[in-house]
Amino acid sequence: MTTTPTAPPISPTTDEQLLATALSAVERPARPSALSTSLTFGWRAMLKIKHVPEQLFDVTMFPVMFLLLFTFIFGGALAGSPRDYLQEVLPGILVMTVAMITMYTGMTLNTDITKGVFDRFRSLPMWRPSVLVGALLADVLRYLGAALVVIVLGVVLGFRPDGGFIGVAAALALLLVFAFSLSWIWTSIGLVVRTPESVMYMSMMVLFPLTFVSNVFVDPSTMPGWLEAFVNVNPISHLTTASRGLMHGDVEVGQIGWVLVASVALVAAFSPLAMRLYNRER
Repeated sequence: MTTTPTAPPISPTTDEQLLATALSAVERPARPSALSTSLTFGWRAMLKIKHVPEQLFDVTMFPVMFLLLFTFIFGGALAGSPRDYLQEVLPGILVMTVAMITMYTGMTLNTDITKGVFDRFRSLPMWRPSVLVGALLADVLRYLGAALVVIVLGVVLGFRPDGGFIGVAAALALLLVFAFSLSWIWTSIGLVVRTPESVMYMSMMVLFPLTFVSNVFVDPSTMPGWLEAFVNVNPISHLTTASRGLMHGDVEVGQIGWVLVASVALVAAFSPLAMRLYNRER
């Protein structure tokens, strides 16, 4: 009769050795900082533009068409000559162009959500707002690109800002601050609606009245009283007035202060809302 040999029982010491072998002895990497993860997601957004360069159409062709159309079609009727009208309308078109582009922040985020990418981001050990902050930082570069296109074309057409380079740079900085704060609204909407097209429709319903019923193209004093009252409280009108003043060297400090207060209020109201929606199960 033969007996089958049995393996000796594994001692606790052997179990610990096997467990130690299975697990990596390498020390876990340090948790990345909030700045590092935000810049990483910002770079991710820029790479998406690199692989789909058609996204730059709105940054280049859109402002070019608006500036050329409004300058040469309405310039003679509203200001006597396109060159004179250009001095007033260019800051307004600059504001309108960048404000319109802010809607793409919410559309891009909604696209990532519908593809399930954000579910993976939530599981990563990082500062959770960096996903949204990084996307917004990348969009600031889009806003700057659109603004530079408008300014360069305007200079070629005859735009001469009395405030010089410093005035133009200050107007750009103020515009980017407001655009960054405005983007939080579309970010919140992008986290709620089902499709990117819905984000576009909702944002256009807000942006079209704000940009066209303003002082971007004409003097509000020529409008009916009830419409002038709306234009005077329109944040786009205040931003346009401040931008014109900075570019032409006759800005009022109160206008700059109003835009900064409005920007802070938008961020304070919509950034916590966006984060709450982002953390919510979808």
